[in-house]
Amino acid sequence: MATRAIISRIYRGEVSADIVGRPKLWYSISGLLLVLSIAGLLVQGLNFGVEFKGGSVFTFQAPSASIEQVRGAVADGGAHQTIVQESGDKWRVTTESMSSSEVTEVKQSVTERLGIPGEKVSTQVVGASWGGEIQTKAWQALAVFMVLIIAYLSIAFEWRMAAAAVVALVHDLVITAGVYAWSGFEVTPATLLGFLTILGYSLYDAVVVFDMIKEVTKPLGPTSKTTYSEAANTALASTLVRSLNTSLVAILPVAAILFIGTTLFGAGTLKDLSLALFVGMIVGTYSSLCVATPLLVQLKEREPKYREIRANIARREASAKRQAKTVAKVKATAGVPGGGDDDPGGAAADGGDAPASADEDAKPSVTVRKVVQTGPRQQPRRGTRQQRRGR
Repeated sequence: MATRAIISRIYRGEVSADIVGRPKLWYSISGLLLVLSIAGLLVQGLNFGVEFKGGSVFTFQAPSASIEQVRGAVADGGAHQTIVQESGDKWRVTTESMSSSEVTEVKQSVTERLGIPGEKVSTQVVGASWGGEIQTKAWQALAVFMVLIIAYLSIAFEWRMAAAAVVALVHDLVITAGVYAWSGFEVTPATLLGFLTILGYSLYDAVVVFDMIKEVTKPLGPTSKTTYSEAANTALASTLVRSLNTSLVAILPVAAILFIGTTLFGAGTLKDLSLALFVGMIVGTYSSLCVATPLLVQLKEREPKYREIRANIARREASAKRQAKTVAKVKATAGVPGGGDDDPGGAAADGGDAPASADEDAKPSVTVRKVVQTGPRQQPRRGTRQQRRGR
């Protein structure tokens, strides 16, 4: 019940987490994820599909065959590098690049060993040049996307917000690529589409948060009682529930495609796209809230305007503390009894030096005088009630 109450309060916006005030925590988590992702890219590498590295693809139906039988049938035809994938009742076998005669031999071996008619085995030969062309166009699309994003955010907001958003986007790309490297999922053209999609999704969250921060921090001035960090954290708290709800609604159908579709229905052609979307949406939501926003706050706090606001607030807080200490000291001093004739046995009990020390302790550090006005009050005559009514 306690956990449910806390979640309910967060959902209603009654409790706000100090996300902006903990940049070291978020940077440490992101740094760890980035290190693991880069290690996966260097050690494991990406498993590029046949569309990128070229090869031959054989697709056929053999419901009663096993993976070893399919691999053996293809290997008997002369293929050496075989990757066997099962998608429902269909088999997809990827091999190295082969000539037309070699493809015919493999096709004949599959029909003989597995008892499949020749017309039921479809073949496809993909050249490496076509995959290289796709890869080049993907990089060009990514570069154009980044340039347009930087230009839009710089015009609509400012360059600091654009820089924070770009850092979050690169953060999402590297981590998603690292997940692909460690999981061994095949990188296909559908994967590239998924990467470009998660960039737009991550950017959407960042723009929503930045727009709210812009509105909340707009009235800040030298006399403000709130720093830029506190105002940004308030804006982030107001959009937190919205971002989480949007992410959850978007992640659920993608998770259904990834986990249910690929395991129960054999939707193998969608798993590459769904994995990129699933990982990218989770990481994108995290980076928009916990990476882009704290980075933006750190960049903005360096501006002279917001440094002055922070200095003024610190100065006012220090002055209030000094006044509170002075008042407390005066009250404490006024409550100490003095050692005179009214103090029976004070001098006898404390010795000769006791009265002097008591008199010194009894002296207040601040002199308080009461001023009482004497004589008639010097105020203008108000006249009678009829004169005030203008009669």
